Amino acid sequence: MRTDCGCGCGGDATRTSAFVRPRFFAGQLLTEDDLGLLVDYMTAKGRLHNRSLYGPGVICGLAVTCAPCGGGSVAVHPGHALDCAGNDIVVPCTEQVDVRALVREQRISGLGVDCGDDCDDEGGRRYGLYVRYQELPIEPVAPYATEEPCPTPGCVPSRIQEGFRFVVKCADDEDHRHNPGTHLLATIGDLARADRARTRDRRLGHYLDALSTAAAGTGRTFRFDAADAGRYATSLAWLRENAGGEGPPPPPAAREMTEHVRALASAVARYDTHDPAGQERLRREYPDLATVQEARGVLGTACDRLGDADMEAAWPDPLRRSLARAVVTETAARVVPERGDADAPLEVRMLAQGTPLSHALRVEFRADLGLIREWLLCRLDQTGEAVDCRLRTETAAVDVPPLLPAPPPDSVERAAVAEVQQIAEAGAALTVALRRFLTDAACATLNPPCGDCTDTDVLLAHVELDGCDVVRVCSATREQVLPGGSAYGEWLPKLYRLRELAERLCCRPVPEHPKPALPPEGDVVGPYAEGLLGDWPRTGDLEEMLSLLLTPAPGETPPKALHEQVYTTPSEVTDSMHELAVLRTQVADLTSALEGLRTQLGSAQTEVVRLRERVEAPDRGPESGAAGTSDESPGEPPDQDEPAKPPARRTRSSRNQKPGGTP
Repeated sequence: MRTDCGCGCGGDATRTSAFVRPRFFAGQLLTEDDLGLLVDYMTAKGRLHNRSLYGPGVICGLAVTCAPCGGGSVAVHPGHALDCAGNDIVVPCTEQVDVRALVREQRISGLGVDCGDDCDDEGGRRYGLYVRYQELPIEPVAPYATEEPCPTPGCVPSRIQEGFRFVVKCADDEDHRHNPGTHLLATIGDLARADRARTRDRRLGHYLDALSTAAAGTGRTFRFDAADAGRYATSLAWLRENAGGEGPPPPPAAREMTEHVRALASAVARYDTHDPAGQERLRREYPDLATVQEARGVLGTACDRLGDADMEAAWPDPLRRSLARAVVTETAARVVPERGDADAPLEVRMLAQGTPLSHALRVEFRADLGLIREWLLCRLDQTGEAVDCRLRTETAAVDVPPLLPAPPPDSVERAAVAEVQQIAEAGAALTVALRRFLTDAACATLNPPCGDCTDTDVLLAHVELDGCDVVRVCSATREQVLPGGSAYGEWLPKLYRLRELAERLCCRPVPEHPKPALPPEGDVVGPYAEGLLGDWPRTGDLEEMLSLLLTPAPGETPPKALHEQVYTTPSEVTDSMHELAVLRTQVADLTSALEGLRTQLGSAQTEVVRLRERVEAPDRGPESGAAGTSDESPGEPPDQDEPAKPPARRTRSSRNQKPGGTP
C-alpha cells in the first residue's frame, strides 16, 4: 500500500539517497559517467565504513623516531592510518622528514604567524607532526575525438594516485574521540545548575512521604515503638550532659546537638499525638517516658543554646542550614510547651517523623519546586532530542504553589492541610519527571553520534625543537584506531558496567512516586527520617551511571562542559516579583477574611428570619384577647354582639416604642 506522506511518516522516501550505484544491462551504452559513478560509489562506501566503524587515527606502524644523523629531521616508519574523512593513508617505507623545512613552509603559509621563534632564539618549541592524505592525477592520455561540442584539449590524466604529505602545526590538535560525558553535559547543560536542581530534589525527597502522611493523618495518633524509645533515651541522656553550659556551642557540638534535639523532639511529638489515656498506656509500656516533662525542659535549654550558635559555621550548606533552623524553631514552638492531642497541629505530626516543617522551610520548598520545574522545562526546550514524548507536557502541567516572601526567622505560622498537600503532590510529580529526564539523558550517551570532520590531518607525534634541532619526539598522545572504532576508546574501562546499568534503567516503564498507605484505623506508621541532616549520599543505579559518565577514568579526557549564555534577571523584575508575591499573600488573607464575613452574614440572616417568625406568630393564649389591642377604652367592656376583631399586627417601629408612649 503506497502513501503520499513522504519521508518520515511511513511512506516512500522523497529524498535522494546518499549513495547511487550504476546498474548495467545488455545493450547498454556505457559512458564515462557510468564507469565514474561505479568508482565513486565504491570509494565513498569504503570511506564511510572507515569513518564510521573505525574512526580516525593510526592503525599500525608510523612510528616517529629521531633521524640517524640528528639535526632538524625525524624518521617516519611505514604504517597505515585513517583520517576523519575515511581516507586510507599508507606510508610504504621509511621517510626522512625535514621538520625545519616544514616549519618554514608553515610560517610562510600562515603569513608570518608561527607558534615559536627563529632558530637563533633560545627555548624549546613544540609542534605537531601530521600526515595528510592527498591525491595526485597521473598518466595523462590523449582522448579520442568525440562529438562533444567542447572537447577537452590536450592530454587527460587517466589515473589517480593516492598519496600523502607531512605538515607541522601548532600543538592544538583536534580530539575526534567521543566522550560520553560530553554528550551528557550537552543534554543536562551547566553542571552547577543541574546539581542545584538535583540537590533540591533530594531534599524534597526526604519530605514527600512525611508531608503526605501528615496531611492524610490529621487527627490520628502516630505509633511509638521500641526504636522511638531507644532514640528518646539516648538523646535525652546526651542532652542532659551537653545541653547546658555557657555561651553558644562550637560548630561540631552544634551539629551533634541539633541531631539529638531532632531525635528527642520526634519521640516527644509522637507521644503528644496520643490522648491522656494513650499517653498513660505508653508510660506503662515504656517507663522512660515518665521523664517527658524533664525532656521538654532539656529541649528548651538546648534550643536556647542553639539559637545563639553560629549556624553558618556549623552548617555551611544553606539547604541543611535551613533544616537545622527548622529543627530548633519547631521544637521550641511545638514540643517544649506541653499540649494535648486536641491542639496538636500538622507541624507536630511532621516533627514526629523527624521532618520539621517551619514557615520558612515551606517558603523554600515553594521556591525549590519552581526552580526544578523551570530547569526541567528549559532543558527539554533546548535539548531537542526528547525520547519521552509526554514529559514536557506533564512537567508544564504540574501545579506548583506560587512564591511567597521570606518570613521572619522565628515565624511559627501554622500550615494549612491544602498547602501541604499541594507541595507534596507537586514534589512527587517533579521528582518523577526529573528522574525520567536524567535516565533518558544517561541512556542516550550509549549511542555515539556521527562526528563532524573539519580537519583531516592525522597526528603522528609531537616534536620538540631546540634552535633548529629536534630534541624529543613523543607519539603517546596521538589517536589510535581501536577494535570497534576510536570513538569507543574512552568507553573501554567502563563500557561493560554501563551496559549492565542500562539494562536495568533504560527503556523501562515510566516510574511513579508511591504515596504512603495509612492503615484504616489505629496508629499511623510514620518512619523516622534517618540522615536528614547528613551528607545525602547519591546511591542507586542512576546515580552510579551518571558518576561513571561524568568522572574521568585514569587516562581519560575530562568531559567538555557546555558553555551556555547566562541570563540575569534585572533587579526591577526581581522587585516586581517580590511585590507580586506580597500582593498574592494579601489577596489570600483578604479572601479568607471575606469568607469569614460571608459566614457571619449568613448566620445573622438566619437569626433575623427566626426572630421575625417569632414576632409575626399569632398569640393564642386565653389572655391575649384582653390585651390592649382594641380601639375601646380600658374601662368599657367589649360589645358582646360585635364580632371579635383579630389582634392588631405590630409594626417594626412598635418594638422600639417605650411602654405607654406614643408612636
